[in-house]
Amino acid sequence: MDTLRLRWHGHSCFEVATEDLVVVTDPHDGKSLGIPAPKVKADVVLVSHDHFDHTASRVVEKPGSTVVLRESGRTPDGRFSARAVPTFHDAIRGESRGRNTAFVFELGGVRFCHLGDLGHELGEDVVRDIGPVDVLFVPIGGVFTIDAPAAWRVVRAVHPKVAVPMHYRVGGLSLSINNLQPFLSVIEDPDCIVRVGSEVEFSAADLDEELLVWVFAH
Repeated sequence: MDTLRLRWHGHSCFEVATEDLVVVTDPHDGKSLGIPAPKVKADVVLVSHDHFDHTASRVVEKPGSTVVLRESGRTPDGRFSARAVPTFHDAIRGESRGRNTAFVFELGGVRFCHLGDLGHELGEDVVRDIGPVDVLFVPIGGVFTIDAPAAWRVVRAVHPKVAVPMHYRVGGLSLSINNLQPFLSVIEDPDCIVRVGSEVEFSAADLDEELLVWVFAH
């Protein structure tokens, strides 16, 4: 069973890697946000929408070989595929901030869902479309995305084994969004909160049915 490495590079940018494949979500360039740029080279980049703080694929690309996906697709060698679930960047069907893509993909036997800049709670049809999820990346900072209470309701609706908060205010971040604390305060069982440091290694066998919230250091 593959060991996976999961590392947060700030904002909505995560590195999900096996020994021979590196997937990066919503890369930023660092300087535009006031935080360090991602230090990783990706085989695959997933871009949820076209705003500047999610589209800096050049920062993490391997020249000539990185596959960038903005919709459902796969790598030419068939080693990786991702399914796009259409959502919106706001609560009025994209009229304010446009469309947003949630990506569902599997790596090392673990099923991931990255919600990008989700701006609304999920209807039953979207939850069904997403399907079973082991690890859910969910924005929590409000203003440009759902806020903490809505994010927690999304977590409960999708029912992952692990929820990973993202897109919230950290030291140096130039965007005026909320920090982590409002999200932690709405979690009914604080014992499910696990601070995992800068990265975590795990396999599918390590994930229980009981929900955990992994909080990364940045």
